Amino acid sequence: MKKFVISVDFGGTNIKLGLVNTSGKIVSRANLATKNFASNKQKLIRTIVQSIDKLIEENRLTKNNILGIGMGLPGLIDPKNGIVLFLPNVPGWRNVPLRNIMQNATKLPVFIDNDVNVMALGEWKYGAGKGYQNLICITLGTGVGGGMILDNTLYRGEGFAAGEIGHMPLNEKGPVCNCGGEGCFERYVGNQTLQEKAAKIFKNKAIALEDVFDLAKKDNSRAIQFWEEAAAHIGNALVGVVNLLNPRLIIIGGGVSNSYQFLGKTIADVIKKRSMKTQADMVKVVRAKLGNDAALIGAFVLVKEKF
Repeated sequence: MKKFVISVDFGGTNIKLGLVNTSGKIVSRANLATKNFASNKQKLIRTIVQSIDKLIEENRLTKNNILGIGMGLPGLIDPKNGIVLFLPNVPGWRNVPLRNIMQNATKLPVFIDNDVNVMALGEWKYGAGKGYQNLICITLGTGVGGGMILDNTLYRGEGFAAGEIGHMPLNEKGPVCNCGGEGCFERYVGNQTLQEKAAKIFKNKAIALEDVFDLAKKDNSRAIQFWEEAAAHIGNALVGVVNLLNPRLIIIGGGVSNSYQFLGKTIADVIKKRSMKTQADMVKVVRAKLGNDAALIGAFVLVKEKF
């Protein structure tokens, strides 16, 4: 009998579902708009369950074909007890026993974790990190998150909160961050900050980061400088990560990584120049390989590792 995993990538804007075979290939997909359920947690969970049932039915399968459900969520997760402790960008999600709720509703095993941890698992097993024992995976988007594979194990920390690279301070004093800190890495390269900076440089409030990328591809000097300055901030943050953890590989994903061709060299140069020599000589920085499917593939890994 063929076996599959249902993967769920729970985002603040959209929820993506995938039916993944045992080779790690997504064979069927579904999408939901999170904002349609922003004020009704119970309705959102019911809709996810209904979408899972529909995905199984549409592919002419039964629940006997499903090994389990893997879910990546954007916030603080207790994977051991299956509890969503807090989702900062989805109202009303505090201390939700999601695993038990989902298992009771679907009658299938359910495994949950932080979305960047899940992305790191996907890139490690099936993407840019395949074959590495020690790697750091960071996402650059609305926020900046990190997942860590150390000695072939996903490292979560004592409180399941490890990997908050975006909230490492680049300065002792700096812009106030949503986390309450000052000078956080995220406040220099998060989407909102970059968007505001681009609007000032190009005197266009409507300019998107994709537009700045397109301008850089056309050799616009201001656009190229914009991305090089962002890359310098990224590199400086990663110097601390490289010196502390001595990884072999750093994988960069998220929306900002779409401009990697204008980021990669500067990031590598800053790490080479400012990190301790042994660590700098060992580490390699690459762009994520799985793109928007990283969390779906990682959620599959989350389940597969349990079997």
